[in-house]
Amino acid sequence: MSYIKIKQWRDSEIEKQESSYDLNAFHDLIMKQVFETALNKVSEEAGPPPCHYAWFVMGSAGRFEQAIISDQDHGIVYEEENEESGRYFKKLGKELAFGLYEAGYPYCDGNVMSSNPVWCRSKVSWNDQLAKWLNEESFDSIRYLLIFYDARVLQGDEEYIFRLKKHIHDAIKEKPDLLERFLENTIHTKKAVGFFQQFLPETHGSHAGSIDIKQSGFLPYVNAVRLLAMKESVEAASTLSRIEALSQIPKYSHELQNYKSDFEKLLHYRFMYHKKMTEDYDDIHYLDVKELDKNERKEMKQILKDGQKLQDYTQSVIKGLMRR
Repeated sequence: MSYIKIKQWRDSEIEKQESSYDLNAFHDLIMKQVFETALNKVSEEAGPPPCHYAWFVMGSAGRFEQAIISDQDHGIVYEEENEESGRYFKKLGKELAFGLYEAGYPYCDGNVMSSNPVWCRSKVSWNDQLAKWLNEESFDSIRYLLIFYDARVLQGDEEYIFRLKKHIHDAIKEKPDLLERFLENTIHTKKAVGFFQQFLPETHGSHAGSIDIKQSGFLPYVNAVRLLAMKESVEAASTLSRIEALSQIPKYSHELQNYKSDFEKLLHYRFMYHKKMTEDYDDIHYLDVKELDKNERKEMKQILKDGQKLQDYTQSVIKGLMRR
């Protein structure tokens, strides 16, 4: 199937999805179809893959939390460290980024794509890169580690990613203060509910009157739960599955029990109010509070406040660990 055909299929079916889960399952289907097409194109020119590999997605795709429009975040890990494999998978990485773009997924502004050699590496090279990021502890290195931690394999051997994430888990056990660096990188989010329980919408620009649901809604949950997952070596990639896994640990079970339904509601609100296709990727990050009825406004305020509470709780857990 050509990329244009895939895009036509995507555009004709995407608004028929009935829930956030269905939408993300559909995105997975589209991306897998793009992968098959890209692999066929590269195989025609360069033969079959020279070794085992895994193609993984990150960001909202990795967490199974994509909106109706989603940009690209993906990478490749391959088995053999040699020139032939390097050439082959760099070619495949470039074809994948192009194919996804043609199928309706904008290029990643931060260049977190398989077409970038930073995100397309052999297993040995990935081990070295993670070790470098962990040792540097710079703002960018920490950001890249957080991005990588949301990796989920779409094609190939899942074990590659589990083994790479184990390096992060082992580093945190050996050097727990890494968690504080991760916390510093993620703690600053935009508040959308004021002291007097009023919404704090955007005041200027095309989204005036709307709240930034990505910065104020999703990120407090995503960042806080990811940090707890890193601390406890949880392998799951989605926020909901991480909450479920963490809730099995006695010290978190009571504290986290309400946040799962909060996050499910947040996904539902974004799905319901952004179900129609839009050409502007930024639009999906905003929610016009005037579109909500009285009960929905009350519920949304509670979800946003709970996100801040979860962030405060996670901060206290990490800071408490540092005081020991």
